[in-house]
Amino acid sequence: MGSLSEPTSESNYSKPPGIRFLEYIKGTKLSYKTHQAIVLIVTFLAYASYHATRKTTSIVKSTLDPESSDVILKFTPWRTSYSEEPAKLSWKAGDGWAPFNGPDGTALLGELDVAFLGVYALGMYFSGQLGDRLDLRIFLTVGMVGTGLFTSLFGVGYFGNIHSFWYFLVVQMVAGLFQSTGWPSVVAVVGNWFGKSKRGLIMGIWNAHTSIGNITGSLIASALLSYGWGWSFVVPGLMIVFIGLVVFLILPVNPESVGADKENDELHSPKKIGEGVTEPLLNSETVVKEKAVGFITAWKIPGVAPFALCLFFAKLVAYTFLYWLPFYITHTAIDGKYLSSTTAGNLSTLFDVGGVLGGILAGHISDRLGARAITAASFMYCAIPALFFYRSYGHVSLTVNIILMFITGMFVNGPYALITTAVSADLGTHSSLEGNSRALATVTAIIDGTGSVGAAIGPLITGYISSTSWSAVFTMLMAAALIAGLLLTRLVVAEVAAKIEESRSQGGSASRSPAQALEV
Repeated sequence: MGSLSEPTSESNYSKPPGIRFLEYIKGTKLSYKTHQAIVLIVTFLAYASYHATRKTTSIVKSTLDPESSDVILKFTPWRTSYSEEPAKLSWKAGDGWAPFNGPDGTALLGELDVAFLGVYALGMYFSGQLGDRLDLRIFLTVGMVGTGLFTSLFGVGYFGNIHSFWYFLVVQMVAGLFQSTGWPSVVAVVGNWFGKSKRGLIMGIWNAHTSIGNITGSLIASALLSYGWGWSFVVPGLMIVFIGLVVFLILPVNPESVGADKENDELHSPKKIGEGVTEPLLNSETVVKEKAVGFITAWKIPGVAPFALCLFFAKLVAYTFLYWLPFYITHTAIDGKYLSSTTAGNLSTLFDVGGVLGGILAGHISDRLGARAITAASFMYCAIPALFFYRSYGHVSLTVNIILMFITGMFVNGPYALITTAVSADLGTHSSLEGNSRALATVTAIIDGTGSVGAAIGPLITGYISSTSWSAVFTMLMAAALIAGLLLTRLVVAEVAAKIEESRSQGGSASRSPAQALEV
């Protein structure tokens, strides 16, 4: 195979029809920077839509299982509604939705979460291997269309008056399988177009798609609850199918697939005084290996195992909030009042707003320090007191709840965002790979797949123990955050030692890059 700047007949990718159309209208080739902009925007929308469909379940839980703790449910979109005492609401013919409105309803909802996330985690490993071998544009499109179909089928249960737990279980499992195609694909595509310079900041901003998707899914699902909970699944499902078609039409997988030449663009574009050239993911003269990296080989890359295990516990915390925060809010008296299901769903979006800031801060700080592990571990340690204060004082008033929720979201989602983006991309281009670009999806899948196992376990345990004690849930989350930080201890020590050595030996030379620090 040729260089990145020279498309060859051996390429596994073809130029997207949308790119061909734009070039036809323009009368010339699109610039390298234009392709980069397209990649950032399209992959941002793509993964935001994945998370929008994933978030709907947590919003609908209180509707399916309203009798748990006799929580109040009032369907009044976009307006805060309170009740001095919790009360029951009849869903026209009856409370909730069978089989989730029984005494074991909370546990059944937890089982749906673990089924979805368990298949998602398992599928992630296979998706990484497939993503390094197939056209990522086609692979991602199939995953998005499949996700939309099975998300909508969950909502069809409402319109079809389906009450079989096995129906909802199977639909969630297949949806989880299609969802697993998303993350390895979008990270690999972005990694193909962007170099290591300021990768943490760029990917921290780009990774806001996770929180934006959660916020969008929450608002859409909450707004549609009054029309029937089925619409809360069908509409996000149709949205991701539409964006999947956009991916098929316009997403350029890598520079080679569209004949983009960064060096040629730079030669013909004016540069500002002192402007440097961003280090490409692969130098133009680097020969891309045809063979994808094996699963075991990827695990042996220095730094992959500790970050993957750290993400196991980080995602356990993050996904427990993702799936249970609205439910927790409706079951907690804030200033002596209970919020409605719709209001709780809207309020929970502030956790994700904090996550946006946390992801950007973590990426920027890690770029400035040149230390991914130190940044990730510090955020995880800060998440422990944040979780404690949110549980202990979140009920005092709505204002206090909002402030503490925002801070908790910042510290919980910061390291999660950093590890799944910049760290994965750094490790996917580790020096031990000797320039092989086809390891990005596999490394990303290993790290996020391992994290997704924790993401499955957290909501499952919460489903069982929350009916007894929410304090026990928060104790579990604080312990998980502590373990996540401790798992990075060896890398933190190595980065600290490197900084001390650097300060002793260097006078004015540049600090080590984050990617170099991960090579310890």
